[in-house]
Amino acid sequence: MQIIALYDRWEKTFWDYVNEDLLNHYFFIFDWKLRRDQTKILMAMEDERIDGLMLIYRDYVVQLRGNRDAVKMLLGLLSLEKVELQAPLDCEDLVLAKYGSPKVREEMIMMSLAKGNENIQTTTSPVRLSSNDAEDVLELMRKADPSWWGEMQLDNLRRTMQEAFWLGIKQDGMIVSVGMTRLASFASNIGAAATREEYRNRGYATTIISELVKEILRTSPTAIIHVISDNAPAIRAYSKVGFRPYKTYLSMRT
Repeated sequence: MQIIALYDRWEKTFWDYVNEDLLNHYFFIFDWKLRRDQTKILMAMEDERIDGLMLIYRDYVVQLRGNRDAVKMLLGLLSLEKVELQAPLDCEDLVLAKYGSPKVREEMIMMSLAKGNENIQTTTSPVRLSSNDAEDVLELMRKADPSWWGEMQLDNLRRTMQEAFWLGIKQDGMIVSVGMTRLASFASNIGAAATREEYRNRGYATTIISELVKEILRTSPTAIIHVISDNAPAIRAYSKVGFRPYKTYLSMRT
């Protein structure tokens, strides 16, 4: 087995491989299509067969796919100290052998919804958010998920909000529920969803997810979302709209 960086000669081989399981390789496809200048992809190959892939985005976000031998070889080439990494669940021991005790370690479920299976449910009308709302959104997200949003800087979030589609529900003069997606023609991922604790159990999360799904399915055949496996309320909210579990991954952050 050898490790080869993706370049022109291997484009067709790469696309043939990832399109066999598009959702499992969603981030490889999204980043290589839309953010190639910030993305590096390495392929673990036996002759001309791909056995595994590693994506490195902006020198800290890492995606690993493939069999154990391929993942082990790819990890051996990873020299980053600070990473946000997603890998096959059965390769956890290989990841921990390299990175020890991570700051965050979770089992992450990818859920998917194909067009025609949506069950749109709304209790109110969300509004489109802009970068002008970034301060309120950041405060909400830090409280809802401090492990992942605690280090997010306001300027970075403003840039993110200019690039993505954000919806929010406003009550009592503030944003109480938010969600976002980055729209892509082949499939779109809902990358964030949260509701202030005191405003939960009012159908706001289900409304936000429903409206994001409606927007996604105007241009994409499939919506996906990731949720921590022990977050039962979120799983219930996503299931109401039509999402079903697709695959579970190890998700960690050093």
